[in-house]
Amino acid sequence: MDLKTLTYVVVGASFALYIAIAIWAKASSTGEFYVAGKGIHPIVNGMATAADWMSAASFISMAGLIAFMGYQGGQYLMGWTGGYVLLALLLAPYLRKFGKFTVPEFIGDRYYSQLARVVAVVCLIFISFTYVAGQMRGVGIVFSRFLEVDITTGLLVGMGIVFLYAVMGGMKGVTYTQVAQYVVLIFAYTVPAVFISIQLTGHVFPQLGLGATLVDDPSQHLLGKLDGIVQELGFAAYTSAKVNTFNMFCITLALMVGTAGLPHVIVRFFTVPRVRDARSSAGWALVFIALLYTTAPAVGALARYNLVSTIQTGPVGSVDGNLKYDERPGWFKRWEQTHLIKFDDKNGDGRIQYYDDKNASFEQKAEQEWGWKGNELTVDRDILVLANPEIAHLPDWVIALVAAGAIAAALSTAAGLLLVISSAISHDLLKGTFAKDISEKSELLAGRIAAAGAVLIAGYLGYKPPGFVAQVVAFAFGLAAASLFPVIIMGIFSKRMNKWGAIAGMLTGLVFTMGYIIYFKGVFIAPMAANVKENWLFGVSPEGIGAIGMVLNFIVAWIVSTVTQPPPEHIQHLVEDIRIPRGAGVATGH
Repeated sequence: MDLKTLTYVVVGASFALYIAIAIWAKASSTGEFYVAGKGIHPIVNGMATAADWMSAASFISMAGLIAFMGYQGGQYLMGWTGGYVLLALLLAPYLRKFGKFTVPEFIGDRYYSQLARVVAVVCLIFISFTYVAGQMRGVGIVFSRFLEVDITTGLLVGMGIVFLYAVMGGMKGVTYTQVAQYVVLIFAYTVPAVFISIQLTGHVFPQLGLGATLVDDPSQHLLGKLDGIVQELGFAAYTSAKVNTFNMFCITLALMVGTAGLPHVIVRFFTVPRVRDARSSAGWALVFIALLYTTAPAVGALARYNLVSTIQTGPVGSVDGNLKYDERPGWFKRWEQTHLIKFDDKNGDGRIQYYDDKNASFEQKAEQEWGWKGNELTVDRDILVLANPEIAHLPDWVIALVAAGAIAAALSTAAGLLLVISSAISHDLLKGTFAKDISEKSELLAGRIAAAGAVLIAGYLGYKPPGFVAQVVAFAFGLAAASLFPVIIMGIFSKRMNKWGAIAGMLTGLVFTMGYIIYFKGVFIAPMAANVKENWLFGVSPEGIGAIGMVLNFIVAWIVSTVTQPPPEHIQHLVEDIRIPRGAGVATGH
């Protein structure tokens, strides 16, 4: 069976499983549609949360970022991992004790304001659509390569699958589907990592292989050899980098607090029966997440080593040191068809010069001594994890498994996000604000219609995303950090924070952060000359600006709340009730 057929079989079988689970667990009430009837076991919920959390950014793009950025890429790993710990400790149990369906519902009730609830919905929609754009791009990349179709066709197929199990099954269907998706994606991520680690270092565990010596050169450690290779090509050392420390701090902080403000992750803690189950499921989720996140640095290093070793076949600058384009391997030809890897023979020698031509001193040497005219190879960082098994000549079944895992990662998160969008529209806007007397059946129908509309918009955003997968996802985290996180955390821990402070803070954080991203990334307008690092505010990139937006949110909210009336007495008591366990909610049934 050839690779294409095998991929169709593996991916098709996984899709059939997801759809069957969605039909089996079809939601029959709004409670099941929004929060799975609050009856999910903590371990099951932990696994579903891990799948919801580990999106295409985690599966496809994070190791690719680390592979190309080296040490600097660790900011994504630290931010996303640390953020989940923050979420588990500071938010999950308190929000579950409050007992509402959605984050906007919590904000509306805590801040005794329908306007605050509507503003929260607006923030949530911006966050979720930005996030889902990255997932749909991931789906398009996987389909375009492994099923040998164009990205548009891949997106349409992915949209159809998400529509079936998210719109039909609701949160109940999505929860059990995500359990299956977690199993698929974690095997798909770790199996090739184990194979390649054994192949290069002799270690079964990639985490150990990362610091081990090479099988074919026991005198060299993997990272030491990689450092030497990339530095010979003009790149910065893999294990160190000259970075803007403040910008790195802001990106890490934005990812961390953005995690704690992501509505599709927070809503998972409403699906368990009790408060202590929320804490337990958070712990289990962290265990399941750690299996992938501790493997990612090794995957990134192994992928970069395999890529560079394939292209650089001899000493840098020697006559036969670079791979002949006509002798490029099969994986290279297959990925060229997707236009995500490109070769431009600038000096006409028929060989691939892959080096850092932005390094002025190295570029000058390369041109004067070797006749090179610039870097000739462009590799989209989002393909590296997917291409790595092919580069390493692993069996076809492993390559097909990776395709299924990548799609599972993208679709699991996309489904969670689409449900958050649909519940915000049907439950928070329709039922909670504009049509309070609507029946449960009509609300459920409205939720499914909203999810269907969200699928269409998500597909368009995936077709024209504002950046690569992890970058787009980082924008979403920044928006969550700047808009929702401060009002949630102040809603739990500050009795003095009132509705006007919350509303002003959310709007300030959202408008500032969204405006900054649009201005510098050209999301809706052409990128301006401002798309230059020297013009960044305090040297902070669009990926990290959410941290500044968060600070502005806190400051504005605090100032406004101090010059306006304090919350009513019953709201202040409500805050105390949320924060103080009182038997972990046993007496109230929460």
